[in-house]
Amino acid sequence: MSARFTLHGIWLSGPTYKVALMLSLCEEPFDYVHMNLAAGAHKKPAYMARQRFGQVPLLEDANNGRCLSQAAAILEYLADLFSRFGGASLDERLAIREWMYWDYDRLSPGVYRSRGIKIGVRSVNQQVAELYHSEGRAALQVLESHLAGRDWIVGEAPSIADIDIYGVVRYAPAGGFRMEDYPALTAWMERMCALPGFGEPQDLLPRSDRLSV
Repeated sequence: MSARFTLHGIWLSGPTYKVALMLSLCEEPFDYVHMNLAAGAHKKPAYMARQRFGQVPLLEDANNGRCLSQAAAILEYLADLFSRFGGASLDERLAIREWMYWDYDRLSPGVYRSRGIKIGVRSVNQQVAELYHSEGRAALQVLESHLAGRDWIVGEAPSIADIDIYGVVRYAPAGGFRMEDYPALTAWMERMCALPGFGEPQDLLPRSDRLSV
């Protein structure tokens, strides 16, 4: 029997990992479709009919036919669906959303782009590379300061803000960022890794299609 959810993505994709991690933490099995971006699989008409932006991830919900794009929106959908990781109050939900928007504005660009340069999938001149790295360091320092003396990004329990942001910070070392400079952030990452159902990208995102078991 097929799983309720089918996740389309690629193992290199941090946003795809965020969705896979959320599903894993919710103990929800999912089928996985590997997208060959180099071959343009994400720009095929059949795919773009379901993912209007021609990107990954795409999450399909077989129970209602929904096709969902953009990792942050998918995380919110799953939090509402399973009543998990969504915050304990309206104030927490608002703060969670603020942190997720901040991530896409301030954290993701510097970290993801620096990683892309380091692994050879993005080519820029040295000045631009240094700018991205500087922006990444500044955003990581914001997190370091915020997490000093607290366990989670918002409230007293992990939320989709933690899942969303972990899906960026996990790739910071590959972008050349020195995590020893951020002890509070590193301790938070260790708490994330200890959550039941946690999986690393290599555990959750194969390099080929995979059916859930």
